[in-house]
Amino acid sequence: MPRKNSETHYALCLDNEGCRASLEVRKIYQVVPDPEAEREGLIRVIDNSGEDYLYEESSFVLLKLPRDIEKLVAATL
Repeated sequence: MPRKNSETHYALCLDNEGCRASLEVRKIYQVVPDPEAEREGLIRVIDNSGEDYLYEESSFVLLKLPRDIEKLVAATL
């Protein structure tokens, strides 16, 4: 998941096994770029607590959203 710019990125949660209080399946989360974590197969997202935490990258799929849709998503998170 390389990040080439400072745009906001989002990911859809596919699996919340072991972290059901923090993540909801089929919910969109804001991704916080963390290249070191990405090398370890992890993704940093702002979870339901409002804080950013590391989770297994395989539990998410990155979303490529059009800019206008990103603005709508950002307004709802």
